[in-house]
Amino acid sequence: METIFAAIVTGIVGIAVCIVNNHYQSKATRILIEYKIEELTKRVDKHNNVIDRTFELEKCVVVQAERIEVANNRIKDLEEEGKRL
Repeated sequence: METIFAAIVTGIVGIAVCIVNNHYQSKATRILIEYKIEELTKRVDKHNNVIDRTFELEKCVVVQAERIEVANNRIKDLEEEGKRL
């Protein structure tokens, strides 16, 4: 009878230790996952910011190229007008 009682107590203590250990391990894992997700979110935000800035710069380059083309055409017209005079 004592052997059965000792085995039951040992089993209950073993299960209790497993439950407590599992609880703390899952908590630590959750904290680590949350940290990694936050860091990944920061990187994604940085990346999106760079993409947005690059898009704005590309629009500015197109506008500047058009202005340069217009200015070159004006200079060309003025030069031709100067030759006629």
